[in-house]
Amino acid sequence: MPKILLVEDNEMNRDMLSRRLADRGYLVVLAMDGQSGVDMTKSLAPDLVLMDMSLPVLDGWEATRRLKADAVTRSIPVIALTAHAMSSDREKALEAGCDDYDTKPVEMPRLMEKIEALLRKAGKEVPSPTETAL
Repeated sequence: MPKILLVEDNEMNRDMLSRRLADRGYLVVLAMDGQSGVDMTKSLAPDLVLMDMSLPVLDGWEATRRLKADAVTRSIPVIALTAHAMSSDREKALEAGCDDYDTKPVEMPRLMEKIEALLRKAGKEVPSPTETAL
């Protein structure tokens, strides 16, 4: 079961995303600020990180830079999640080291495609629809 770290400070977003990901066969671990996200990525080695960009303590841009600067966490894919939908925001996320970018409100089919593509690229197993229906 692939492990996803969801770094999100908004309780409603955390609840909705974690339930939908769990329903699709993912183990979801939660962090509520950027520093906790960095620490948990180092200690838990998730298969993928969903990183909100507007976070307390340490914003998602800096948290991602720190993950990508560390040899231990550098190869873990990070998808930026943000309400900012400007093309410059996408570029800023990629420059910070994010492997992909998605906007809020989240469209689950689109986000799932991005998650699955990055997991496959990293050589990780992706739950099949039949596994998650059980």
